Amino acid sequence: MRLGAPVDQTSSPEAWIQAVQKQGYRAAYCPIDASADSTLRRAYLQAAQQADIMIAEVGAWSNPISPDETVRQEALRKCQDQLALADEIGACCCVNIAGSRALQWDGPDPQNLTEETFDLIVETTRLILDAVKPRRTFYTLEPMPYLYPESISTYESLIRAVERPQFGVHLDPVNWVNSVERYYYNGELIREAFARLGKYIKSCHLKDIRLEPHLTLHLNEVIPGTGTLDYAALLTCAAQAPVDLPLMLEHLPMGDYPQAAAFVRQKAASLGLSL
Repeated sequence: MRLGAPVDQTSSPEAWIQAVQKQGYRAAYCPIDASADSTLRRAYLQAAQQADIMIAEVGAWSNPISPDETVRQEALRKCQDQLALADEIGACCCVNIAGSRALQWDGPDPQNLTEETFDLIVETTRLILDAVKPRRTFYTLEPMPYLYPESISTYESLIRAVERPQFGVHLDPVNWVNSVERYYYNGELIREAFARLGKYIKSCHLKDIRLEPHLTLHLNEVIPGTGTLDYAALLTCAAQAPVDLPLMLEHLPMGDYPQAAAFVRQKAASLGLSL
């Protein structure tokens, strides 16, 4: 497994590699998007290969199941373009959320957890994969608290329904902690996720979560090490994954990443694991 996080220097392949190595990371987010030409794509790929830096994921953040057809079509094109970039640059995966039936691209909506929306996600995922036909990367969906796949079972159902070998799993265990039961027993949730989805997992986000004593229920995303996510379970399971799994910090001010990385490394070391 490899630790990674955003870096603030992506002006050139050389500067990017230096920024990643300065923080001791062995994995990185893709530093370019689909607007980059093939020459620049090759330059970043070669720089990563020479430095043994794993490009963990290419983001395709958009809403390909939007009720606004114009937004939906634009999102589909973005997902296809970003997936093609991921395949060309050798990223472990291209990741997006499944999308929402709300006007807000990632917002809650009563229609999000319906059979019709499930079928639409299946159709949309096939459209994205079939248009690109990736050979060495995977299209993945990040779990969300109130969007499909909101559970391990739903992700399994999606894998069966999509029926495409290059459809994989992006794991974000914090996003699945959407109840008091999952909060207090998140270690069991993590171990079950790896047991049932492990061979499909291509990348994993590292965050933390804390239950606040305010009514009715407040679950806040916090810096790793300041919440109650069972990092012992997460790191132990990740170390046993069938692939060299990238573990990617996210959603923090740039100045907080060193603290988060230090916590993860310390926890890994206490378990006899390396990143």
